[in-house]
Amino acid sequence: ILKNSLPETIYVRAYEERMDLLRAVIVGAAGTPYDDGLFFFDFAFPPDYPNSPPKAYYHSHGYHLNPNLYGDGKVCLSLLNTWNGEKEARWNPCKSTILQVLVSLQGLVLNEKPYYNEPGRRHSQNKKLSKRYNSMMFLLSCRTMLALLRKPPRSFEGFVHEHFCTRANFILQAFKANTVCSAAFGH
Repeated sequence: ILKNSLPETIYVRAYEERMDLLRAVIVGAAGTPYDDGLFFFDFAFPPDYPNSPPKAYYHSHGYHLNPNLYGDGKVCLSLLNTWNGEKEARWNPCKSTILQVLVSLQGLVLNEKPYYNEPGRRHSQNKKLSKRYNSMMFLLSCRTMLALLRKPPRSFEGFVHEHFCTRANFILQAFKANTVCSAAFGH
């Protein structure tokens, strides 16, 4: 399923010697504070998979850059049963897949307005706070990029290098345009 159905901006590595493990990287989408960032996740499939969802770990580098992605690597997502969402959004052994998890992380978590991912903010109309939050998340995303350049995850070293070489000018332009980043670095 993954080989034929993954979006172009999600990449995975499986390990022949450990079929219960999967590493994935999601490229941040344009128009989000995560634009051109790389977001790595490790998944461990329990022995009773698909009756239980995979366990997820986010490579945060210590940064809490989303209400759903914690600095300690915790991933808060109804589909993974790590958040008490609506019953329809929780893991269903008959319907849920790892592809669904990856696409949910990309579209629902790493989205253009992550401020509203926080349950108490879902119905808020505070655009000013949302915009400021996006700027701060972009700054943390840039810090994550630097951490990845220093120490890319195993099996993705070449991918990380090529991605940042290819996208460096776009990332630098976005960084210069971000007022919080400019203020943080005295530009």
